[in-house]
Amino acid sequence: MSAEFGGRSGRQGRLSQWLRGRRPKPPADEGGREALLLAAADAGLPLAPAAHPAAQYGCSCDRVGCPTPARHPVSFAWQTQSTTDHGQIERWARHQPQANFITATGMVHDVLDVPLDAGRQALTRLLDAGIEVGPVAESDDDRMLFFTLTRGTPEDEDEWWPCELDCHPETMDEHPGLRWHCRGSYVLVPPARLPGDDGRAVRWVRGPEHPLPDPLSLLEVLTDSCARYAEERPDHASAAWPSRH
Repeated sequence: MSAEFGGRSGRQGRLSQWLRGRRPKPPADEGGREALLLAAADAGLPLAPAAHPAAQYGCSCDRVGCPTPARHPVSFAWQTQSTTDHGQIERWARHQPQANFITATGMVHDVLDVPLDAGRQALTRLLDAGIEVGPVAESDDDRMLFFTLTRGTPEDEDEWWPCELDCHPETMDEHPGLRWHCRGSYVLVPPARLPGDDGRAVRWVRGPEHPLPDPLSLLEVLTDSCARYAEERPDHASAAWPSRH
């Protein structure tokens, strides 16, 4: 019996070795992806895994004709799942080496999301004026993201509203100007990959080491730049605010 058991054990050991050899190895973190994600978490941005680009439908999710390929969370529970815990983020990053990550807005931070040309103009104006600007990201889908403190539910306002801009992809066209991501919304956090063969991505212009500013300190310059952008681009509607839900 002992010899038979030893034989089985030997075969099981060889089988385990063979399975380990066939298991795909995670790709090297050449771009410092994990370090960038942890830096975002250190800045207080709660993260959760998102879809990534895939050849067949442009998105790794199983939805045919996904309206926001590689730009949405993988779980419906993304709001409660979002975290700044290093251990959890490291596990996600290593077990899902191709995944993008989103950051849930309206808990610690909001995001003012504007057309890229308007955002670049506004960033120059803000810095020249000595106004504190926090983290800023550029997306190759022609948007610029200004990360700010969240307004939460201001005590001096009768109501505040949840933001469902990314939950309803049709709002991408309804709000071509400034979009304010607050409660109930999310944005991709760098580094993130977008569908396409040309290396389209979301990347930091100013990293998460910059303190989050009050959104109202940026708002006037951003809305003015969006209005100028709309005037210069007649094919786009004028800058619009997110509608209240």
